[in-house]
Amino acid sequence: MNPLTAALEPLFAQLQPRLVEIYQDLHQHPELSMQEQRTAGIAADHLQRLGYVVTGGVGGTGVVGLLRNGDGPTVMLRADMDALPMAEQTGLPYASTATATDGDGRTVGVAHSCGHDLHVTWLMGAAQVLAGARGAWRGTLMVVFQPGEETAQGASAMIADWERLGLPRAEVVLGQHVMVGAAGTVSYRPGVILSAADSLKVTLFGRGSHGSQPQTAVDPVVMAAATVMRLQTIVSREVAPLDSAVLTIGALQAGTKENIIPDDATLKLNMRTYDEAVRTHMLQAVRRICCAECDASGAPRPPEFTTLSSYPMTDNDHDATARVAAAFHAQFGDNALQSKPMSASEDFSVFGRTWGVPYVFWFVGGTDPRAYAKARAEGTLNTLPSNHSPRFAPVLEPTLKTGLQAMLSAAAAWLCAPPEGPRDGNA
Repeated sequence: MNPLTAALEPLFAQLQPRLVEIYQDLHQHPELSMQEQRTAGIAADHLQRLGYVVTGGVGGTGVVGLLRNGDGPTVMLRADMDALPMAEQTGLPYASTATATDGDGRTVGVAHSCGHDLHVTWLMGAAQVLAGARGAWRGTLMVVFQPGEETAQGASAMIADWERLGLPRAEVVLGQHVMVGAAGTVSYRPGVILSAADSLKVTLFGRGSHGSQPQTAVDPVVMAAATVMRLQTIVSREVAPLDSAVLTIGALQAGTKENIIPDDATLKLNMRTYDEAVRTHMLQAVRRICCAECDASGAPRPPEFTTLSSYPMTDNDHDATARVAAAFHAQFGDNALQSKPMSASEDFSVFGRTWGVPYVFWFVGGTDPRAYAKARAEGTLNTLPSNHSPRFAPVLEPTLKTGLQAMLSAAAAWLCAPPEGPRDGNA
């Protein structure tokens, strides 16, 4: 056990009720991406009471807290704050009934169906333990509450404000995410752990007319249907079988009435890749196919492409991950597991990529261990409510404590290292 998790042990019984209260409050009051004013205020007030130097409004609603404690490395711990535009169906007594207006002006349900409320709670708890255990570590702790992860806006927005606000750069960036997995376990991986993701809107232009006179039209519905089918061949025929990739058409929108051929159709698609060359090829292939189908249909103008979001790969630094893995095995024993790459995506790596410093991202299991073991034995793991499901609800025991232990263990690998010990400086 490292000095920081040792400091947690006598405190946890006292901290737990307050952290559960914070979690349930955040869960009941979720906020959409880049609208996290209330959540940011709770985090900032908490840090100020603990003696952190707090900077708010970073990248919109982001919060950065600094706690300087002598000579040593600057270590960043990060949590994302935003919720999803969806209605919750967990049946929890503290379930969200919130609604909000999204970027398109629509009223939508809002729910913490990805676990960011737990991430915020973990970081608030870790910040409290570290503030109270200053005799156990040396260096500068930087805690970052980030907005807009779900829309890939938040990390870049914070970075854009960073230098102007005089904030320091970290020497290592650390973060974690609750996922489906037995509660009490942590999972790490050197190298690529999360995919890159690109979401595009493609507008196909036709020429509208009456449904009884198709000869006078250029039908964008037919154009869109053909395009959807051809786009599926990018992965099946243009990507090598050993290179993982996914392309999903999540929306096809056209027309208002059965006897009106509309003027245009819109596709919304999402790609996941694990290699930059594959990513570049697929983006080019999407454009090539859409343009070719429009040309084949005699469209009056080329298609229009709009990037909705773009996430880089999360590619953990090998040396820094080895430090974190050693800390996890010392803390959790057999409950520290090596993960496979996941097809989810994050903007967490933007911090480390921008600064050219190592970063490590890992997972904390949030599924009831008995339910997880049963589903695994029956081959039904895919039926468990996962992130972004309206029924996703991490169990708080032992997930709450495990997340705190993981965050503190990883931070201790740098903050509690001997002064003469080596530091990772490569990206």
